[in-house]
Amino acid sequence: METTEIRKTAEQKMERAVEAFKSELTKIRTGRAHPGILDQVQVEYYGSMLPISQVANVTLLDARTISVQPWEKGMGAKIEKAIRESDLGLNPAAQGDLLRVPMPALTEERRRDLTKVVRHASEEAKIAVRSVRRDANEQAKKLTKDKQISEDDERRSLDELQKLTDRTIGEIDKLTSAKEAEVLAV
Repeated sequence: METTEIRKTAEQKMERAVEAFKSELTKIRTGRAHPGILDQVQVEYYGSMLPISQVANVTLLDARTISVQPWEKGMGAKIEKAIRESDLGLNPAAQGDLLRVPMPALTEERRRDLTKVVRHASEEAKIAVRSVRRDANEQAKKLTKDKQISEDDERRSLDELQKLTDRTIGEIDKLTSAKEAEVLAV
């Protein structure tokens, strides 16, 4: 294994950690509506549990309202019940076949709690990135110990890995501050 292979592998793993962090951030609800909020809500459909997006059309009516249009007539009540019982704190209103899901405004205390959740998720992502760096550094040191690369190559590899780690953590920090600003915006 070469140092370039170690760096490429580390870079891919760090990118996956950032992608996982981004997906975690999308689950954190702000005052604005987006259809992805309902992705984790499961509804019972002929004996099996499915995400709402597989039994209904989920769209935005405006910045604070999600519209859920079931594909079958009898599914409206089941979807409404599933949204109400989810831990999202949403209260859908039925209008014929259409369900309107208004997004309640966040309180100041809830906004502060959400920033803590964002920071915690950010720290978890940084820990994952540092873990990838540590594993890659150990691989480079093992290659040096086994006399497959020189000490200069090892040092260069460790420097490159540190720069990659710093760049990735900087990206996580930018995403964190943007999400915190979004959560705190009234």
